[in-house]
Order: sequence, then C-alpha cells, then structure tokens
Amino acid sequence: MRLSEQDIVNALCLHMAQRKGLKPTDVDVELMWDEDLGFSAEIHTQGRSQILTQSNMFEAIVQYLYNEFQLRVFWDQIRLTLEEEIVADIAV
Repeated sequence: MRLSEQDIVNALCLHMAQRKGLKPTDVDVELMWDEDLGFSAEIHTQGRSQILTQSNMFEAIVQYLYNEFQLRVFWDQIRLTLEEEIVADIAV
C-alpha cells in the first residue's frame, strides 16, 4: 500500500487536530526532507509552528491507517521515500 504526500498531510492534520482539540482545517502542514536529518514536518496551528520528527510522522500515519482503513500497522512497516513527492510505502 502506498500513501501519497496528500495522504501523509491529511494524517498529520487529523493527528494534530485531535491532539490540540482543533478542526483539521485549522492545521497547516509542510513536509520536509533533509539529507542530514531525514524526514520531518512543520506544523502551523493558531499562529504557532512546531517541527515533527519522523517518529511523530509514523505515529500519525499509524493512527490514520487504523482510523480510515481499519489497518493495524507497526512503525517498522512504514517506509518514507522521496520521489517526485514524499510518499509512504506500507508493508501490509
């Protein structure tokens, strides 16, 4: 299974909205990749920004897959890659 960049953004929006008691539309996400640091995301909510690490992203993806597709996956089943966009390949 493959999640597109938009799916990953949706997962992060839903995850952060739930954690902060906001609507998903109140959350802006920018996915990033750095050669030294790997994958991360910058989250903007209520005029504040926060950087999420790859493990935070995995947590959001795991919850998204369970809530949206009723799939239980573990972090080691998720592989983020940079192609034309950032995608997540899920070994199910």
